[in-house]
Amino acid sequence: MRGVRVQGLLRYLYGPGTNGEHLNPHIVAGFGDLADLEPAVRPDGRRDFRHLEGVLAQPLALLGERNYRKPVWHCAVRAAPEDPVLADEQWAQIAGEIMQRTGLVPAGDVDAVRWIAVRHADDHVHIVATLARPDGVRPEVWNDGYRVRDACRAVEARFGLRSTAPADRTAARRPKRGETEKAVRRGRPVPSRTFLHHKVQTAAAGAGSEREFFERLQDDGVLVRRRFSQRTAGELTGYAVAAPGDVNADGQPVWYGGGKLAADLTLPKLRRRWTGADDSVHSPSTIRPLSGRHLSTRTRQAVLRTTVRRAADKARTIAEFLDRLQDNGLLVKVRSSQYVPAQITGYAVALPAEPGDEAPTWHPGSRLADDLSLTRLQQRWASPGARDMPTAVVDDLTVEERQAFYDDAARAASYATSHIRRYLATNPHAVQDACWAASDALRTAAQATGNHHLRRAADTYDRAARAPYGHIPRPSPAGNALRTAARLLALTGSTMNRAAVSAMMLVANLISLLDTIAELRRLQHRQAQADAARKAAAHVREAQPAAPTNASQQAAQAAMPTQVQLAMAAFPNPWAPLQPTAPSRPAASAPSPSTSPSRRHR
Repeated sequence: MRGVRVQGLLRYLYGPGTNGEHLNPHIVAGFGDLADLEPAVRPDGRRDFRHLEGVLAQPLALLGERNYRKPVWHCAVRAAPEDPVLADEQWAQIAGEIMQRTGLVPAGDVDAVRWIAVRHADDHVHIVATLARPDGVRPEVWNDGYRVRDACRAVEARFGLRSTAPADRTAARRPKRGETEKAVRRGRPVPSRTFLHHKVQTAAAGAGSEREFFERLQDDGVLVRRRFSQRTAGELTGYAVAAPGDVNADGQPVWYGGGKLAADLTLPKLRRRWTGADDSVHSPSTIRPLSGRHLSTRTRQAVLRTTVRRAADKARTIAEFLDRLQDNGLLVKVRSSQYVPAQITGYAVALPAEPGDEAPTWHPGSRLADDLSLTRLQQRWASPGARDMPTAVVDDLTVEERQAFYDDAARAASYATSHIRRYLATNPHAVQDACWAASDALRTAAQATGNHHLRRAADTYDRAARAPYGHIPRPSPAGNALRTAARLLALTGSTMNRAAVSAMMLVANLISLLDTIAELRRLQHRQAQADAARKAAAHVREAQPAAPTNASQQAAQAAMPTQVQLAMAAFPNPWAPLQPTAPSRPAASAPSPSTSPSRRHR
């Protein structure tokens, strides 16, 4: 944390605390002699901070106008509840390690910043430093939090404390204390930062382009502000979002950029999510198409009809309609008039074919639905109340088509699981894209089913999905399959019953996928992400309806050896060992010579 005045911080550290929790405050480490730095006790029982305040603030006068706006550096270091109580000498070593690794107090540097470490409880200390060197140089504190994290992991190994996660930038930005208190005052269930993080992730998972992403956010009630380049006119360079009703003291919305929500939610990284993750893609206009490789025939037709209807609902001209179809990743072929060459009389759409697939299958609009022919669409756009007509995207799906969507999403999850298991021990980095895309599938599954267990699983799994240090993985077939499943689930809307049979297979396959990812993260020695995937799988198991089982089958399964249970886990369908049957003939009788070997085997 950063502050302006060191005097107020010292009085707080030596005071009773908010609830009287500060007991026996004293300095355990510092830049000089501890007995000389310790504030003396006056006859009235109060502390005299004048000497300590003077020596800490003295270097700030040398910098003058070159000072930081907040020159007081404050770091609280706390041990876990199960960790042993450390002595003052051990806390002194921890504080010294942190100051050295941050570069504020290099080893052997007599002109380093002035600092102290105050202990007033058994489980933590407070490190206080002024960001000014006695030689008149202003120290560099850029990315000091990551270096503090490295120092903490070093002392954890040295003193046998609880092992914590590295600062690999895989965690989302947590709400600040003021944001949390503001949410409590206004009766909101979560702070605005958390609320917007969920909304942006869900919109990005179900979208395939920038236009669809921003439209999904606006349809969900989120305020959106786009940022354009100051050099190139019309070039979109970023965005910010705000929660409805969340305003500052001036009554203006509180905006959060994508990077303030999570490392992979900035606009450039979202573009790489939609266009591909290889370095050869630079144009934000090309989108990642909805792959039809893992889709059934019924699903393809339903996807085409739903996408065309959505584009028609938001378009008002033929040119805008065709542009939206291409923006959604569909192949479009128009039919021109034989008498007026510039006049368009019809159109056909198809899902793009991937390398190695067959040629795309074209579907005219009139065959998708009667009201999707170009003539009917033009009549609809020409009507006076066309702009006020409600969308019918969700109601356009039949029960059978929604069932096919969930079945295809379940197959995509099963395919991704087998893909990860194939590279589990040989090349774990080749399946990072599938781990990242699994977050999209969880988000859209939670939104489509309305199941709070899946929503908790998506929130818990969030960290396990990201690659370290904000890297975007290269696309893979398994990742593309999961992203396709996410977009399918986004098309179903939020009308699905949470106990529907359609989602049972999807939930079961998601459990296998998350268990496999947890094992992958464990092999990668990324314990925090392995725990996140394991907890997410536990939440998904709570969403799975309990199936009635036979008591004898449960007893037989519990009595199986561990090797048999591991072998059964490798099969997609459950199976059981063959049960001994009574012989159909006396044991002494031999098989007839005329009986074939195959019949004897049966």
